[in-house]
This record gives sequence, C-alpha cells and structure tokens, in this order.
Amino acid sequence: MNFKRLLLLLATLSILAAPAFSQTGDVVPQTEAAAEPIADGTQAESEIATDTAPPEDGGFFAKIDSAMGTANGVLGSVFFYPIPVGGGNHIPLLVAWLVLGATFFTFRMRFINVRGFTHAINVTRGKYTDPNAHGTGEVTHFQALASALSATVGLGNIAGVAIAISLGGPGATFWMIMAGVLGMSSKFVECTLGQKYREVRPNGQVMGGAMYYLSKGLKEMGMGGLGKVLAVMFAVLCIGGSMAGGNSFQVNQSLNAVKETVPFFADYSWAYGLIMTIAVGVVIIGGIKRIASTAEKIVPSMCAIYVMACLYILFSHGSEIPGAFGAIIDGAFNPDAAFGGFIGVLVVGFKRAAFSNEAGVGSAAIAHSAAKTEFPVREGIVALLEPFIDTIVVCTMTALVIVIAGAYPGGELAEAAAPFVEADNGAGLTSMVFGQDLWWFPYILSVAVSLFAFSTMISWSYYGERCWSYLFGDKSSLVYKIIFLAFTFIGSIVTSTQILQFGDLMILGMAFPNVLGVVLLSGKVRKDLTSYWSDLKSDKFPTYK
Repeated sequence: MNFKRLLLLLATLSILAAPAFSQTGDVVPQTEAAAEPIADGTQAESEIATDTAPPEDGGFFAKIDSAMGTANGVLGSVFFYPIPVGGGNHIPLLVAWLVLGATFFTFRMRFINVRGFTHAINVTRGKYTDPNAHGTGEVTHFQALASALSATVGLGNIAGVAIAISLGGPGATFWMIMAGVLGMSSKFVECTLGQKYREVRPNGQVMGGAMYYLSKGLKEMGMGGLGKVLAVMFAVLCIGGSMAGGNSFQVNQSLNAVKETVPFFADYSWAYGLIMTIAVGVVIIGGIKRIASTAEKIVPSMCAIYVMACLYILFSHGSEIPGAFGAIIDGAFNPDAAFGGFIGVLVVGFKRAAFSNEAGVGSAAIAHSAAKTEFPVREGIVALLEPFIDTIVVCTMTALVIVIAGAYPGGELAEAAAPFVEADNGAGLTSMVFGQDLWWFPYILSVAVSLFAFSTMISWSYYGERCWSYLFGDKSSLVYKIIFLAFTFIGSIVTSTQILQFGDLMILGMAFPNVLGVVLLSGKVRKDLTSYWSDLKSDKFPTYK
C-alpha cells in the first residue's frame, strides 16, 4: 500500500472534521449558518441532521457522534448554503450546482435525454450486442445499469419522497420529475467519460470512474494539476461516503424498518448486522462480476415488488388518478403559500430528485466504466435510463400514492401524517399510507427496504474500492473490503447518527469536483456523440435482436 497516499486520505478526512474541535479539544457549537432556513421550511442541512447533543451514555461513540454533529453542521452550512432566489425563498448551493449542471448538459448534448431514450432501451436489451463477441470489459450493458441502479434506487425512493410531498405538497412531484429528466443528461455525460478514460489491467480488470477522467481528461487539456486535485478530492469523498452513507447508514435505517415487523431484531440488532455482513461479504469479495450478477437479479425483483404494490393501490383508486395529476400540475404552478410558494415547491422537488438519483455525483461512472462496449457514448446512453427508472418511475409511483391518500397539509390524512413528518420518518409515513389499502404492506416494505439497503451497499462497496485502489494501488483492495465489512456490522450496533450521516454529506460533496470537471470535459463528449449519432442514423451499426 502507498502509505503517503494513506496519510493524504487521513489528512483530508481530518481537515473535513477539523471544525468539530476547538484548540482545547472541546466541541464547537453549531454555526448559525448551518441552521438558516430554506424554502421548504426546513433547515439548510435538512437532509443531514446536525443535532450535536451526544447520546446519554457519554461513551466513546457519544463523543465521536457529538464531534461529527458539529462537523456535519459546518459541512452542511457550505453544501446547503442558501442562495436567495427571490420572494424570500432560497435554494441550497448543492442543489443549484447539480440542477444547473444538468441543465447545461441537456442543452450542450442537444437533449440527448429525449432523443437517445429509445436507443438506450435497444442497447440495454442487447440489440447491438454481438453474442459471440468478447469485447473489453467485465459486465454487460444491463449488468452495469443494474449495478448503478442498485446504488441509487433505495430508501430515498420510499422515505424521501413521502417527506418531500408532505413538505412541498403535490406540486413537488412535477419538479421532481423535471429534475429527473435533466439528470438523465448528467448521467450520460459522466458515464461516457467513465468509459472513455478507463484503464484495463493485463488481467482484464477495469479501472474507471471520475478519478480517471478528471485526472487524465483535464491533463489532455493542459489542466493536469487541477485534474489531479479534483480526482483525489473525489476519491477521498467517495471512500468516506461508501463506508458510512453507502454502508453503515443503510444497515442502520433498514434495521429500523425491519424490527417493526420482526421484533427479534429490536432486541438482537447485532444479529441483523451479522446477517448483512455475511451476505455482503459473499458478494463483494467476488468483485464487480459477482456484484453485477447479484444486482441484475435483485434490482428488477425489488423494483417489481414495490411497483406492483403501488400499481395495486393506484388501480384500486383509478378514478382518483386524474385528480391526483391535476393536483400535481396545479400545485407545481399555483402552490399554496403553506408550501413556500412557487419557488419553495420547485426547490423541494428538485432537491428530492437530486438526492435520489445521484445524477452529477459521478458514482455511476465507476460501474458503467466496466461495461463491455467499443463505444463510450453507447454506455453513456444506457446510463441515462437510471434517473428515468429511479426518479420518473419509482419516485413518481410513491408520490402518486401519497397524493391520492392526501398525506400532506390540507389532505385527508394530514393529521395522521403529521407525527411522521415531524419525526422525519418517511418510511413510516409510506408504510402508514400504503397500509390504508394493504394491511400486509408493512411486511412487504420490510423486505423491500432490506433489498434496497443490500443492493445499495454492494454497489457502494465497489465504488469505494475503486477509489481506494486509485489512491493506494490494486493490491490493497482486500484491505478496503475488510474495513467495509467491519462498518457493515457496526451499522447495526451503533446509533451514532452523526457519524453515519457524515458519510451522506461526503457522497453529496462528490458533486463539486465531478460537475466542475465534467463541464470542462463536455466538449469531448459532444464531439464523440456527434460522430456516434451520425453513424447510428446511417445504419452503420450491425444489429442482432
């Protein structure tokens, strides 16, 4: 292992956490900026809790949790810095960064999110894949898509959407969908670059992702120094995010949902952690091929289970669907003042989509770089399906059920939903709403949440491991996997919310170096896309299905 780079990693993490301590070692109070309200009525760092009060036991984890709480407050005050947008409303810096980037990519690539949609489906189903070819790569187009989707389709689709509707009203759904449409362009550009600048080892192992296109791509443009800084920053943030936000946090949150229907785990949480650790270990030790093989089975299954439950309820209330869409459209452009007005509803919808599909974060490029294809643009086109499935399909399904049930201020279930909203318990709110029609849904939700958490963990283990290998060398990957599995078990026995949510902040922080680099490299993608699209329209690509 490269110990100089290990010291760099530790130093960077310590800098990120440094604001948590004063020179005397005492916890520094949360800054006022971290608590400044934004348009949806929540705090600027509402997606990341920043309560610094330590648990009552006062033990080691309590002290770390308190310190991380302050660090989260400082980082949250930066990432969610409220940018005034008129009428007393604000939009968080990170959300603006992601949405502006997605809008830029949509126009720069001439609406590839729309014109490339049908081609994306054809490529994914294998129409352009020669069954007898042995191209460079480790997984198929579908496996790469499933691996990336398994990291994004998760608790946010169930819990986050319910809270978003409760805060922003039905209109938030429309802007959530619009943000998902724009995010399709972000996914296309970053995943095309992931393929374009990947490295293939002599044993066939693929190394790719933002750290490679940031360092190599910007070096080609004479900005090698900037590229290296952005690449290292991205890798460090990804490693930290994978350990907590993409791992321990998933175990912790899924456990909270599962123990409601399986009381055994409420008393023996370590048993749940042990089961998850063994299950994850069996998969991730096998690398991307086993991860992809597992993901291509789990992702369709978990989506099918959840979507079928949604469809059952929607069909049971078929006559109310037109009214729900009417409320969504009306709420998007003529929202009640209780939801923060037009800008307030827009911000809530955009924020939920940005946090759900991770478009612009750069994580998916790591998975798609391993796909077998001779055209980087082709894999980028496959990747644009992710925000469509994650946000436009799964999130919208949840939103429609919530809207029809009236689980928002002024709705029929407003009073029943209030306690869940106050506790920020989106999973509980969704379970309550679905339970109105399906008494057995809480049990299905427990299964879905576990699958969502498991699939997210195995994909994020790969993301973190690729970044670890980038910093410390390929031979050190086993060290990362062992540490990752340790954090999996820890997630079931530690209630250090701040430690776990620190990882979520790091995941979101990945968007800053990634979007900047991708914007600078977008001209290269535009050139490749123009050439590829010309060949596609000229029928130069052979088809097989």
